[in-house]
Amino acid sequence: MQDLEEKQIERENIYDGHVVHLVRDRVLLPNGKEGVREVCLHIGAVAVLPLLDDGRVVMERQFRYPHGRVLLEIPAGKLNSKDEDRLEAAKRELREETGAVAERFTELGVMIPSPAILDERITLYLAEGLSFGERELDDDEFLEVEAIPLDDLYERVMRGEIEDAKTAIAILKTYALKNRK
Repeated sequence: MQDLEEKQIERENIYDGHVVHLVRDRVLLPNGKEGVREVCLHIGAVAVLPLLDDGRVVMERQFRYPHGRVLLEIPAGKLNSKDEDRLEAAKRELREETGAVAERFTELGVMIPSPAILDERITLYLAEGLSFGERELDDDEFLEVEAIPLDDLYERVMRGEIEDAKTAIAILKTYALKNRK
């Protein structure tokens, strides 16, 4: 099997932001030549699909500035640190954004949203046995919450109406888990 690994030779920090950091790496390619890789570094995130007992999913509508429009998504947020416990972060984001607390969490796996340019890893969870209290949105967070049947969300994913990758993957995985024969 061919060695496909690229090895970092040198790193240049280009931008150090609040959420992302951009670096330019000089790398040694598998063929022995050198190449350049620009990479956006991200601390990591979690996302939660909150499933109600009646089969509806608690979803969020939120304006996403890079796309200039409102997207339908599951609750999600970035980690507070690289070593933060992912499940605890998921519980926090679920409570802050929807007011929900879950009795049970099932890890649905990790997704890499854009592997060519971004090192972000998003851990996905299914949350069940929900009870609700007050939301605790961040000062710069504006979103609407609504409950939509899982079957409807599955159909929207299949028609290409839900474009957010973390949301689509969580819906497909949950739908598969709930519809196993």
